[in-house]
Amino acid sequence: MYPRSAGILAGLLAATASVTAFGSARVVNKCPFAVSLWTVGEKTEGPFVLCDGGGSYAEPMTMDPVSCGRSIKITISEDGLYTAAPQMNFAYNLDGDDVWYDLSDVFGHPLAGHRARLASDNCDCPSLDWLHGVPPADSQVRRCYSPVDDVVLTLCA
Repeated sequence: MYPRSAGILAGLLAATASVTAFGSARVVNKCPFAVSLWTVGEKTEGPFVLCDGGGSYAEPMTMDPVSCGRSIKITISEDGLYTAAPQMNFAYNLDGDDVWYDLSDVFGHPLAGHRARLASDNCDCPSLDWLHGVPPADSQVRRCYSPVDDVVLTLCA
């Protein structure tokens, strides 16, 4: 190996070591009914149908180049995103070495009566717990300092 190549390689390794890796944004459906979800950011993808009793979805957490954040929108009906059906939104945004995440409902409460829990695999990160599937009165935005593993929304937890 040439001395110059060794210097470039050492620089690349040092830069790689300083980059914080983020895990995945995941949704696990433990409900006794199927749900549909869409991922929304620079583009919209879906619907992805999560079967009842254990269907799941995951995407690597990334910075969206247009909106900077991403949202995973969940409805009970298969075409719910386009019919203004009640939807639950799991949104996240990367900010340097941190991840901000939140949970909200629009057009109603699709999981009313069913628990929803949003938590990181890192037990030092704050979680959100909707015991009855509707948002409580306090802020539904959380921030986790790296390292962040997966952030998981469990439906009918």
